[in-house]
Amino acid sequence: MISSDWLPAIRPVLEAFRDLGVDYQIGGSLASSVWGLPRSTQDADLVADLLPEQVAPLVARLQEQYYIDGEMIREAIRRHSSFNLLHLDTMLKIDVFIPGPSAFEKVSFYRARPQWLGDPPTEQALFTSPEDIILHKLIGYKMGSEISERQWLDVLGVLKVQSSYLDAAYLREWAEQLQVTDLLTRAWEEAGL
Repeated sequence: MISSDWLPAIRPVLEAFRDLGVDYQIGGSLASSVWGLPRSTQDADLVADLLPEQVAPLVARLQEQYYIDGEMIREAIRRHSSFNLLHLDTMLKIDVFIPGPSAFEKVSFYRARPQWLGDPPTEQALFTSPEDIILHKLIGYKMGSEISERQWLDVLGVLKVQSSYLDAAYLREWAEQLQVTDLLTRAWEEAGL
């Protein structure tokens, strides 16, 4: 489950996505906290396969509770990049990433898994799979010159908690294609697996 601090900020966005038929998943540190060891985070990462015709209804639905910019969203869709929302009541920031055309982004987007939100668990949301969050975090760690202790600890946490459930063949295959095999090997060793 994710921290209850984040529920008021992300729940309306997830509900809007569901009602508008937007495929989504929760990624980043919220996903690594669900699959691994919980930690605090400054922002929430969502991945959403938004279409241009869904932008106006999304803005209309969320504009009273969030800072939201329709043109920024349209530009993110055009560029397969990201935009952000700011929840006005909590001032928590949500980064929404539009999936890109790479094979890995396509595969990982459709491997999302349901997990419970909140305590008590009364509803589910889709989260980036444990294998894919490991790979995304390894990519981020490598791109950040391998200095982000938070990224590395997120990887180790997911490996330790999910070790007996992970698809190791999938991890090895994509680590090789994404050129992070050395980091995955190091992480397995540091996690004691």
